[in-house]
Amino acid sequence: MAAIAGVALAVLLTWPTLKHPFTTIPGDAGDPTLQAWQVAWAGHALATDPLHLWHSNTFFPASYTFAYTDSMPGYALAGLLGHGVEAALFRYNLLYVLAHALAFVGAYALVRQLGGIRTAAAVAGVAWAFAPWRLAHSGHLNVLSIGGIALCLAMLARGHGWSLRDGHRPARHRPGWIVAGWLVAAWQVSLGLAIGLPLVYFLAATGLVVLAAVGWARWRTGRWALGRRVVLANLLGGGVFAGVCVWLGTTYLRVVELNPQARRDLAWTEMFSPPLRGYFVAPADSWLWGEHFTAARAQLSWPPEMTLLPGVTLIMLAVAGLSYSVFRVRHRVLLGLGVLVSGALGLGTSLVGQGDPGYLTLSRLLPGWDALRTPGRLMVWTSLLLAVLAAGAITEFGRQLPTLKWPRLAGRILLLVPLLLVVVEGVNRTPHPTVPTAPAALRSAPDPLLVLPSDSYSDAHVMLWSTDGFPRVANGYVTFVPASQQQIRTASTTFPDRDSVAYLRQVGIRSVVVLPDRLAGTPWDGITTRPVDGLGITREEIAGALVYRLD
Repeated sequence: MAAIAGVALAVLLTWPTLKHPFTTIPGDAGDPTLQAWQVAWAGHALATDPLHLWHSNTFFPASYTFAYTDSMPGYALAGLLGHGVEAALFRYNLLYVLAHALAFVGAYALVRQLGGIRTAAAVAGVAWAFAPWRLAHSGHLNVLSIGGIALCLAMLARGHGWSLRDGHRPARHRPGWIVAGWLVAAWQVSLGLAIGLPLVYFLAATGLVVLAAVGWARWRTGRWALGRRVVLANLLGGGVFAGVCVWLGTTYLRVVELNPQARRDLAWTEMFSPPLRGYFVAPADSWLWGEHFTAARAQLSWPPEMTLLPGVTLIMLAVAGLSYSVFRVRHRVLLGLGVLVSGALGLGTSLVGQGDPGYLTLSRLLPGWDALRTPGRLMVWTSLLLAVLAAGAITEFGRQLPTLKWPRLAGRILLLVPLLLVVVEGVNRTPHPTVPTAPAALRSAPDPLLVLPSDSYSDAHVMLWSTDGFPRVANGYVTFVPASQQQIRTASTTFPDRDSVAYLRQVGIRSVVVLPDRLAGTPWDGITTRPVDGLGITREEIAGALVYRLD
């Protein structure tokens, strides 16, 4: 029932994502088109040549190009659904909706396992999955895909027989849930290290705490708190999880080795670090709060990463949950400290001392942390902890309902008020632009090919268009410009002339497709009037585009 409710809520609160799923895309026509290509390529590689997953059809002739940005190989199975550009858009829109649904289900399952009642779990699920701050990331499927975090924690807690309400109960050990929890955690990490890496370190730190607690119990009682099957389940599941982390980590390190300019220094962190007031500012895509915070957003240097309002209702319920809760006092204190710590880390260099101690300290000490350039995304953890605190307060109120003098119906209706409020706060006004149609000329141009103009905006579309057959293209869009791509772009600004044609032939380019309607104001403006005589190439116009064949 929770899963059905999650899907229904996701369809409703992401609407109109599924209204025109074959032609539009949520957010903007930039990053989402890149990520639609990522899912499509992962499926294509899985079906044709899994061993060459990381060597995609883009950024020709470079290698490891699928790992140039936060890729999502965990969605490879979804990439098997259909073929071509329309299928790529449809599956992206479907995953966009299902990512919200899974976030709801994950938080719901976690709160239920920790001891919350159904209404409290539903409030936590909606407040986490459809929080106002997440509306600023409508163009980042990797940031929205967080359901596996809460779900794996719920499974691991269930497998170890542990909850906030009842503590550790060895009689309820379930090794199968432990293995499942680790597998879900591994899948979550495969959806991107930007969100997955903090989970890795959280699980590692939790594991150390558990080992210390088990050792202490062994010293005091002479008995092991965990049975052999539980230990074996953790070794098996944890081994798979560690293997996935090593596989991804070594691949990204290889990219940095081949492309030193891909390394993100702490200047990125400084640029994207939000001020403290960012936690109380809603993004423009929030239907309820967006217009009210227009002036506040104007004072932020980068609103998409600095509008971090988790929800007014959630904040109020979490504050109440610190003093009024079904959870034990020590657990509430730990949850409150978790909110403060994750919130402080989320400030990045805006914290007192410029994040040292704090976010910059972790960047120096923890491998890979320096690549997390956007501290505000730790709101994933801050809002989850707030949701658990809020669930404690709602559960306590529900527990005391039978003892109150109010009519039982009135009490139950009152329990639904927080749920209605978090639903209203999750209503979006996210734009859904129509994605540009692929030029017919791309189908007739022999690969490897280059599409001009080649810039961030155009190349994101070329990547999406290339899902129709996956021809090798020199185009590609990520946060850095690979050396080989820069050389091709520079050489092609004089195309077609003898030097540019010779260079493109040298690197293996067989054809160049020029899109005249996109040339204005780019370095390639005027290319269509340049002669091709004596260059040994041909030029053909196809549906408004020009195709130059170099071989």
